[in-house]
Amino acid sequence: MMPTLDFIRPTSTTEVLDVLDRHGQEAAILAGGTDLIPGLRQKAARFSGVKMLVDISAIEELRQIRYSDNGMSIGTAVTFSEILGNDLLSEYYPLLVKAAVNLGSVQIRNRATIGGNFINNAPCADSVPPLLVYEASVIIQSKRGEKTVPLSDFLSSPYQTRLEPDELVLHTLLPPVSEGFNGEFYKLGRRRGVAISRITLAVLLRNNSGKVGDIRLAAGAVTPVGIRFTDLENDFRGRDIIPRELKQMSRELGKRILQETGLRWSTAYKLPVTQQIFYQILSSLANSGG
Repeated sequence: MMPTLDFIRPTSTTEVLDVLDRHGQEAAILAGGTDLIPGLRQKAARFSGVKMLVDISAIEELRQIRYSDNGMSIGTAVTFSEILGNDLLSEYYPLLVKAAVNLGSVQIRNRATIGGNFINNAPCADSVPPLLVYEASVIIQSKRGEKTVPLSDFLSSPYQTRLEPDELVLHTLLPPVSEGFNGEFYKLGRRRGVAISRITLAVLLRNNSGKVGDIRLAAGAVTPVGIRFTDLENDFRGRDIIPRELKQMSRELGKRILQETGLRWSTAYKLPVTQQIFYQILSSLANSGG
C-alpha cells in the first residue's frame, strides 16, 4: 500500500532547492518514479523517512539535452525514450543509447529518467557502465552553491550516493570522446525480453596497429555498484590484440571482479560468463578496427 504523502510540483529549480533546504530527508525527488514508487509501496528502508514527494517533471531546465564544445549535457529528468530519440547521443555516445534500448519495456523507458537510474544506484543500473566509460560528471546544485562530481566518485554503495539531502542533480555532463575509440555495451538478463540485468559490460577500445592503444572498461550487476576498472585499463594498454592476450585479459577481469565481491552464490555462474562476454567484445572490436 502506498503511504499518504504530501505532494508538490515546483516549476523551477529554485523552488525545489527551497523545499529540499527546509525538509531535507523528508522530501524525495520524483522524476519518473519507476524505482521510487515501488520502493514506497514495499516500504523499503531507504524511503522510510519520506513524507513529501517533489515532482520535477515540469521543470524544463531538467528535461533538456544540450550539445556544446564541452560535450553533452543531459538533464536529470530526461527519459530513456528521449535518449533513444536523440541523434547526437546516437552518434557520439552510442553505448548509452544501446543501454537505453535494453532498459525495461517501452512503458518503463517512457517514464524512467537517467538521473533517477544512477541516483537510485541499484547494482543493476543499466546507464552506469556506459556513463563511467564516457567519464561522466554530475552537476549538483544546492542553496550553498553548485559543484561538479565525477560519477565514479558520486556512487558510494548499493542504493546510496554522495548526494546530500539539500542537493539536486541538475544534469550529467559527458565530455567529448577522443577519436579512434570503438565500443560496445552488453547486457545479459535472465531472459531475452524485459529483464533486470544480471551482467552489464561497457568497453571502449582504441586499436593502435594491433595493440591496445587505449581502453576503458566498466561493469554493472557483477559488483555491488557499477565500477570502472582503471587499474586493469592501465595494465591492458600496449598489449597485443591477439586471441591469447585477449583471453588473458578476460581472466584478469574475472580475478579483479572476485577482489570486489568475494565468493558469492552467483560467482560460479557470473564469473565465467562475464569473462566470455568480455573476450567476445574485445574480439569483435579488434576485428572491426577497434
